[in-house]
Amino acid sequence: MLEALKAQPQDKILQLIQMYREDTREGKIDLGVGVYKDATGLTPVMRAVKAAEQQLWQVETTKTYTGLAGEPAYNAAMQAMILDGAVAAARLASVATPGGTGAIRQALELVKLASPGATVWISAPTWPNHPSIIKYLGIPMAEYRYFDATTGGVDFAGLLADLGTVKPGDVVLLHGCCHNPTGANLDPAQWAEVVALLAAKGAVPLVDLAYQGFGDGLEADAAATRLVAASFPEVLIAASCSKNFGIYRERTGVLIAVSKDAEATKITQQNLAFLNRQNYSFPPDHGARLVTMILEDDALRADWKAELEEVRLNMLGLRQALADALRAETNSDRFDFVARHRGMFSRLGLTEAQVVRLREEFGIYMVGDSRINIAGLNARTVPLLARAVASVL
Repeated sequence: MLEALKAQPQDKILQLIQMYREDTREGKIDLGVGVYKDATGLTPVMRAVKAAEQQLWQVETTKTYTGLAGEPAYNAAMQAMILDGAVAAARLASVATPGGTGAIRQALELVKLASPGATVWISAPTWPNHPSIIKYLGIPMAEYRYFDATTGGVDFAGLLADLGTVKPGDVVLLHGCCHNPTGANLDPAQWAEVVALLAAKGAVPLVDLAYQGFGDGLEADAAATRLVAASFPEVLIAASCSKNFGIYRERTGVLIAVSKDAEATKITQQNLAFLNRQNYSFPPDHGARLVTMILEDDALRADWKAELEEVRLNMLGLRQALADALRAETNSDRFDFVARHRGMFSRLGLTEAQVVRLREEFGIYMVGDSRINIAGLNARTVPLLARAVASVL
C-alpha cells in the first residue's frame, strides 16, 4: 500500500528554516518563520502565562479528558474576547481546536458538511495553508484580488470587482486583522463596504483571526470581526492564541460559528462536536486552561494585556525604523508602506531572484515572495537589511 504514495512538495517555510539552520555564517538573519521574537531572538513565555502555569500546577488535580468542544469556560472567554457582545450568546456555537490551523480545518469541514457545493473565496495572496487545506478537502475554490504590489497596499477596486461575482451561499475567507502574508489591511470604511457587498450577495464570511492584539491593539484588531459577526445571519470565526498569548506549541485555538437563531445554534454545536470527534476527539486543554485563567483573573489579564502591548509597540517601532532605513538607503519612498502595514509580516515586493541574492550574498532569509517577519529584526539588523535590499534592487 505505502509504496503507492507520492512524495509531497516541501513546505517552503519549513524548508527555509532548515536552510537557515544549516547556514554556518555568523550574522545570518532569519525573517522567514512566523513567530514573534524579542530583541535577543527569543520567543519568550509571557509573564502572565508563567504565572498561570504556576497557579495551575498548584491546583490542578486531574488530567482526564475535557469535553468534545473543550471547556465551556474557555469557549465563553474566547467569545467574549473576540466578540465582546457583538452577537447574542444564544446565536454562538464554538469548539476548542488544536491551534488556529485546527480551527480553519474544522471550519472548512463544517462548510463541506453543510454545503458541499459552496465555493470558498480566498485573497490573492493568502496564508499558504488556506488553499492547501481547501484543495485537500476537495472544496471548490476561487481567488479575489487583494494586494497591490506597486503601492504595497490593498487593491480595493480589484477586491470589490471580484467579490461582486460571489454567489449566494459562497464562503469568503477574510483576514480579521494583520493580513498574512502582506501586512496590508482594510481601513474601517473599506470593511464597511466589503460587509455591505457580501451581505447583499448572500455570502457566508469565514474570518481568520490569528493576530488579535498585534496590529492596532486588542480591541481595535477585533473591530472588523465584530462588525462582520453582527451583520450576517451566519459567520464562521477561526481564532488562534499562538501569537497573542505566545503559546505556539500548546496548539490553542477556537472555532466560533454564528447561526441565525438559538435553534439553529443547537444543531451547529452538535455538528461542531461531531467534527471534533471525527478528527481528534478531545481538543488540547493545557493552553486553553491557561488562556481561561488569564482572561478570568483581573491581575493576570492586566499583565498579559500590558506585555501584549509591549510586543505590538516593538513591532511598530521596527516597522518605522525599517521604512526610514530603506528610504535612506534607496533615496526613495518605495518602501514607506512598511510603516503603514500591521502585524508581523510585510511583503517587500522583491523578485524571487532578489530574494535568492539576499540569502546567498548576505545570509538574509525570507520567503520567496519577499514576505518578511518584522519581529525577526532588531536595532542591529534593521540597517543591515536595508543596506542589503538596496544593493539587490
